[in-house]
Amino acid sequence: MAVSGTISRVGTLLRARRHGEAAQLLAAAAAAGEPDALAELAQWRIAGDVVRRDLAAARALLARAGASGKDDAALLHAYFLASGTGGPADWRGGLAALTALVPSEPRAAAQRRLIDAMDLDADGFPRNPPAVRELSARPHVVAAEGFMTAAECAYLVEAGAPALQPSVVVDPATGRMVSHPVRRSDAAMFGVYSEDLVVNALNRRIAALSGTRPGQGEPLQLLRYRPGGEYRPHMDALSAEANQRIVTVLVYLSDDYEGGETNFPRTGLSFRGGAGEALLFRNAAADGRADPMALHAGLPVTSGVKLIASRWIRERSFTYPPPRPLVDI
Repeated sequence: MAVSGTISRVGTLLRARRHGEAAQLLAAAAAAGEPDALAELAQWRIAGDVVRRDLAAARALLARAGASGKDDAALLHAYFLASGTGGPADWRGGLAALTALVPSEPRAAAQRRLIDAMDLDADGFPRNPPAVRELSARPHVVAAEGFMTAAECAYLVEAGAPALQPSVVVDPATGRMVSHPVRRSDAAMFGVYSEDLVVNALNRRIAALSGTRPGQGEPLQLLRYRPGGEYRPHMDALSAEANQRIVTVLVYLSDDYEGGETNFPRTGLSFRGGAGEALLFRNAAADGRADPMALHAGLPVTSGVKLIASRWIRERSFTYPPPRPLVDI
């Protein structure tokens, strides 16, 4: 697809490190209604590295770009509506926007097929709460068989696989995400760009399972453990964290592997779910303090590939802090 003259000039200014001029040119073109500029400025407002992050502005820009014929922007706008990114969550509006793209956009058609197979209410939540069986009282651990269908598991694997990268952990000294031998796996995050309506509906299902709101969750992750891959004993609760990770939900996406059980060494509980089965455990007590009994590990995979979806759920709504922009506009 040809790059517009404005976008080309903006790129030239960026390469010359003339960030302020690039931002002003792009903003002026977007204000004039140029579709490419609207879509590009929306991306800048989401990223927040050149100009200040402003998800509400990004949502409005995506709507305008989509109305101007930019299908990628229209699709992302549908995601923002459903997830509540940059404004109130509007599942019905997001689904309507997605449906309008079905004739021209294969990604929208694929999502709509999966959504149509789900038993959802008008707001995208499951009509019936998932059935669970208790595995442990402390830490509180439950399993939900058939939590996801084979088609839903396959969708997450296919959607997330291209973005898989070596996993990281939180450095307690700095709060930054760093590589560490405690965790040998690959991970991909379904963040703001990739929380499509299928992922959003699954996040709503996880919220129903955990008795929380979707906005309390960190982004859903796809995790891949090859032979020898493991996550050594660790706590998901974070030290000195005001907005604690209170619950973890794992969904097993494959079962053609050996080893890889989820193990709680202080209680002796060890669990290996079948494909589509969910495991939920509480990481913290009612007062928000980490529960030492929730120490757990992903034991080494001895053969095959273990694939799971993972979501950490916070005590309150959660968003990542924005980066410091080069231009404060």
